[in-house]
Amino acid sequence: MPQESAVYTHGHHESVLRSHTWRTAANSAGYLLDSLTPHMRILDIGCGPGTITADLAALVPDGQVTGLERAPEVLDQARATAAARGVGNVRFVVGDVHALDFPDDTFCVVHAHQVLQHVGDPVQALREMRRVTKPGGIVAVRDSDYSAMTWYPEVPGLTDWQQLYLRVARGNGGEPDAGRRLHAWARQAGFAPEAVTATAGTWCYRTPEERAWWSELWADRTVSSSYARIAVDGGHATEAELRRIAEAWRAWGAEEDGWFGILHGELLCRV
Repeated sequence: MPQESAVYTHGHHESVLRSHTWRTAANSAGYLLDSLTPHMRILDIGCGPGTITADLAALVPDGQVTGLERAPEVLDQARATAAARGVGNVRFVVGDVHALDFPDDTFCVVHAHQVLQHVGDPVQALREMRRVTKPGGIVAVRDSDYSAMTWYPEVPGLTDWQQLYLRVARGNGGEPDAGRRLHAWARQAGFAPEAVTATAGTWCYRTPEERAWWSELWADRTVSSSYARIAVDGGHATEAELRRIAEAWRAWGAEEDGWFGILHGELLCRV
């Protein structure tokens, strides 16, 4: 079976986990929640620190949730998240979405949030997700679209950030504009068009607290995370350019009229 060939652009620096631990089933998987029933078995791919996973486990109290992550170092935090919330119907494992170590027809729902943009072969990933989903079950995926991100005001440097991120992510073998491609990848993976419900969702950061949080985590990520190292080592930017972009993030965060919108593609695919 194919194995992962892409490099995860963000890594698991504190500035990245600061973002990931903000995510909940409500703000990141709302398009899926009406389809859940208490008995379901769910596979949550790319579970990271486990905040969405633990929420899903609480929503299927008579079922079981498996959180899968390629990077084992973050799973201790995921287990701690589940323990702190008192959910016992969840477990965490290491694995690769391109070659899932589960039998056919294992899960009622296979979910992946912000995963397909980072993998080397998203179509193969969707085929594997489909394979391990029971007939009548659901494959649910949601990914952002970096070229569709928009903000106000036009602080000098943020367009440079956007273009740099696109170069770095694609240089790592991923596709940062995954959101607009999800439905096409699902068709290539063998899902019938009538079995796919495609929608769009958004995140928006506007209040002073939201602007401070979003701008600071991206300023820190730009200079301190593995994304920063990959950007420099890959010849995409110098350290001075990264510092300038980080300051642009802080300048935007200080704007009283600051607003940032993120578009996501979402799919519910019936197996």
